Amino acid sequence: MSTDSSPTPEQIAEAQKTLYAAGLAIRQQVAGKPYVDRALSNGSSSFAKPMQDYVTSSCWGSIWTRPGLSLQQRSLLNIAMLCALNRSTELGVHVRGAMNNGCSEVEVRETILQAAVYCGAPAGMEGTRVAEGVIGEWRREREGQEEGK
Repeated sequence: MSTDSSPTPEQIAEAQKTLYAAGLAIRQQVAGKPYVDRALSNGSSSFAKPMQDYVTSSCWGSIWTRPGLSLQQRSLLNIAMLCALNRSTELGVHVRGAMNNGCSEVEVRETILQAAVYCGAPAGMEGTRVAEGVIGEWRREREGQEEGK
């Protein structure tokens, strides 16, 4: 009888499927289904697909689903970190996600101001430009949805 308690390849595959499914659901909730569908479609090559799988399973499935922080808190943390890293494309995604999660424009603005103090004014200026554009888009989309009711 083996004393090895390592998971079997089948158990690992099942765990990965579970994390992917959980990650896909939360990723769509936060970033929006159209964005996620585009990201998965654009990242469907044999080269890019493993990165999309990793992000969906690990970032979204393992981390975003954890208890301890609300989705709003996670969004605001990401905004600050992405400002610090000067990652404008991802910053835009996470500003939209923060708005989808119920964060206010004031919370997004104040998070960027907080980041500017510790990361520098250029990071804050770029973050403000990105966030203002995304928030304007987000507002127009919501107004269009309400008019269409």
